[in-house]
Amino acid sequence: MQVLVVGAGVVGLAMAREAAIKGHDVIVAEAAATIGTGTSSRNSEVIHAGIYYPTGSLRARHCTRGRRMLYAYCASHGIPHRRSGKLIVATKAEETAKIQQILAQGLKNGVEGLSLIDGDAARRMEPALACVAAVHSPETGIIDSHRYMLALQGDLESCGGSIAFQTPVMRMARIAAGWEVHYGGTEPGTMVVDAVINSAGHGAQQLALATEGFPSDRVPRLVLAKGNYFGFAGRPAFSRLIYPAPVEGGLGVHVTLDLAGRMRFGPDVEWIDRMDYEVDPRRAESFYASIRTYWTDLPAGSLVPDYAGIRPKLTGPGEPAADFRIDTPAEHGLPGLVHLFGIESPGLTSALSLAQDVIASLAL
Repeated sequence: MQVLVVGAGVVGLAMAREAAIKGHDVIVAEAAATIGTGTSSRNSEVIHAGIYYPTGSLRARHCTRGRRMLYAYCASHGIPHRRSGKLIVATKAEETAKIQQILAQGLKNGVEGLSLIDGDAARRMEPALACVAAVHSPETGIIDSHRYMLALQGDLESCGGSIAFQTPVMRMARIAAGWEVHYGGTEPGTMVVDAVINSAGHGAQQLALATEGFPSDRVPRLVLAKGNYFGFAGRPAFSRLIYPAPVEGGLGVHVTLDLAGRMRFGPDVEWIDRMDYEVDPRRAESFYASIRTYWTDLPAGSLVPDYAGIRPKLTGPGEPAADFRIDTPAEHGLPGLVHLFGIESPGLTSALSLAQDVIASLAL
């Protein structure tokens, strides 16, 4: 069977790889000139343990299972990564109950190795840290996300699959032979495939609305949440990821490290109404205030604008965070079609697990 995957981000590449491994003829249509130019390359590059998400949700299930799969995949494919661990900190007594709830949620989700430690124990692990208590997550890690996507692309191509770059999908219609797909680019045209997986990220809703026969009332709204990052101009103060208690819309301005040891901070949450990746240097003021709650010695003038990502969220300010939305034939009744909506964090960690379920849902 011929399968078209729309979008060559980490989730789309994982879907395409899974379908190709199962023996199908796979093409990925990507509007950009290379892989992973959107959310997949503008995040913290964290391998999440699966702590925060409601038990039984798609996020909880796929993050926990996907994390185990991802560590195994990194080992088998030589992808740079490190199981660095992280601390979720309470910087004042009132926050202790919140991180205890996080601990309980993580344990319900089956996350291994979680423990609550006091401030002294946390400082023995990270001497620069200021906190009264912390949840230690040894299973959290970091990954070279680009090398990960290159490995997925390599697996896809080794199984005979291919990627058509600069090929935006404009609309789709169900016909007797399958799905007729109209695409643009330098050589626009049409093709007929047996199945389509819409993993277009920020463009997923637009493509769903351009899918003939797909009910428009099933298409959720797209809410853009920008996350800004600032780099640290100095030697790293921490060897683990440091997360404050979560805030509305995200997990708070946390410490993340890349595999070269560089330390950066982010993301914050900035609700926006258009795509804009510029980092406003003035936002550094709020970063200093947030970071100094857990690192009191943060030097003045040490933060420099780095990059920003934009999450394709399904809910906005003041609303409970939405789960991943996976619309399969079982839900909408159209054979050979899956739309993926709101695949934000922990999408990178969850990708291999999501791919298994989505390909299985198509009964290919």
